[in-house]
Amino acid sequence: MNSFTLLAHAVMVLIIRESLAFVPHRCSTYQFQAHHLRQAAPTCGRVQVRRRLLLETTCGQVDLQVRRRLLHVSEMSMSSEQDATTSSTFSPSPPPGFVSGPSLDDKPDYENIQGPLGKAIDRLFLRIFRSRMAEKVGVDSELPYDDYQGLMELTAALNARYSDRGQVQAIAQDVLRSLFPSWLPGQYAILFSRPFPAFSARMNAWATWWAGTFLMGECEINDCEVDGGGIGRSQGLLVKRCRFLEEAGCASVCVNSCKVPTQNFFIEDMGLPLTMTPDYTTNECQFSFGLTPTAQSELDAKNTPCLSRCPTNGSMRKWHSGEGSSTVLLASTSPNKCSLMDEENEQ
Repeated sequence: MNSFTLLAHAVMVLIIRESLAFVPHRCSTYQFQAHHLRQAAPTCGRVQVRRRLLLETTCGQVDLQVRRRLLHVSEMSMSSEQDATTSSTFSPSPPPGFVSGPSLDDKPDYENIQGPLGKAIDRLFLRIFRSRMAEKVGVDSELPYDDYQGLMELTAALNARYSDRGQVQAIAQDVLRSLFPSWLPGQYAILFSRPFPAFSARMNAWATWWAGTFLMGECEINDCEVDGGGIGRSQGLLVKRCRFLEEAGCASVCVNSCKVPTQNFFIEDMGLPLTMTPDYTTNECQFSFGLTPTAQSELDAKNTPCLSRCPTNGSMRKWHSGEGSSTVLLASTSPNKCSLMDEENEQ
């Protein structure tokens, strides 16, 4: 090989390297295709390929090293999903510090579960929620707006792109705020939550059932514990097997993207206490409107074990602590709780 050929190869490698490192400083939407990645990795499923591209694509002041870390997170997620397809059941004896969750053998057919207002309204709610989330996250999936997996791709991107879990919680709370006129939550607190707390709790339990089935799956109104030690009649909502948690497969996503921001939205914006109590062995979740979260209940949520089918296998501890090495996504050495919720992740 002569010197001219070597020089040409060196120039070509440099061009490719620079093109991979290029990140645009401004962009309003994310448009990407999975064609080339499918050719490179034909064994990956459609959703996994899209999730990988979604997490790899970034906008703003994000360097190549961060992109590689996000891609590594996505690859671990893809590996976990592929492993799940090889077996319809979980091991009866999960590793120490992990919880197996419910069996996939009796996983509900979520597509055929509809809320009280009907399937057409559920699909409308999904489209609205997805569009608001895309606006707040700053990235969107190429899947149709009424495809639930597109929403889960956005959730995965949100949790993978921010090293501070407080940012994840704040963005998720902003998504909930964006679903309402800006004046409504504050006025609701003044006109209903404070003067009529029990009535407001019942109203929101029913409203969450009507408008939240598309997101969580089958629900039912029930009685629940409320502040003062009493029982609130029809102030609770039991999610029988949460679709969001099931599809995410991650207790940290549940806590940081759903439980904490939803509680904060109702308490801070609507003026109504709410405690959400997920059960990671059954995927049930109890909404208790009128019950203020206690420090112990929040600590219990943070100390929950990792799910045995967690996409990252509890390996995102150092990524969420903000360390800058691409090797931080190695498996966590602590088996006691889900690593995304360690106190050391507080910034």
